[in-house]
Amino acid sequence: MILALPKGRILSELGPVLARAGVVPAADYADEDSRRLRFETNHPGLDVVRVRPFDVATFVAHGAAQIGVCGADVLMEFDYDQIYAPLDLGIGRCRVSVAEPVGLAGQDLGAASRITVATKYPSIAQRHFARKGMQAEVVHLNGAMELAPSLGLARVIVDLVQTGSTLKANGLVETEVIAQVTSRLIVNRTALKTRPEAIAAWIGRFRAALAERDAR
Repeated sequence: MILALPKGRILSELGPVLARAGVVPAADYADEDSRRLRFETNHPGLDVVRVRPFDVATFVAHGAAQIGVCGADVLMEFDYDQIYAPLDLGIGRCRVSVAEPVGLAGQDLGAASRITVATKYPSIAQRHFARKGMQAEVVHLNGAMELAPSLGLARVIVDLVQTGSTLKANGLVETEVIAQVTSRLIVNRTALKTRPEAIAAWIGRFRAALAERDAR
């Protein structure tokens, strides 16, 4: 069985949860400089793969991994019907928000029917502005969204926000929160049907780990 985990800051927050669930990956799994992407664990039937956060959902949806951990933002963006998310792990807390230049914040867009948005979340952005009766023209960026308004690429951005310090440093202000985000345990629905006992056992381990953490 394969457990897909996200690279980056979530990995360190996930460490205690994995430990309480009884999962001990190879020593270099948490080393961002390691060239390996697949790691054995203390369970002979379980390996861990470390991939980009956006890719965790794709690995699980297509059955390359049977279980995984990813943010609710990724689930919202892709909306894979092959993914079941039974547990909120309560880590990686942040939010998907709209931000715009401080000097333009709060200005009435009037009867505008279109808005240019820089984001790596085109589906979330388009749905959000559609609810406002606006068409979002998306400039798809994978990073440095904060530069887009000042360089004329977009009127606003839609991005993950944790503290807001990066926005402030780049002359932007958060104007709307689209969704609060935490990391979720996800499973492949087909694997849940074909290997119900094994999948249920791992869900149970993670549920017990959360209960132990929350009881402290």
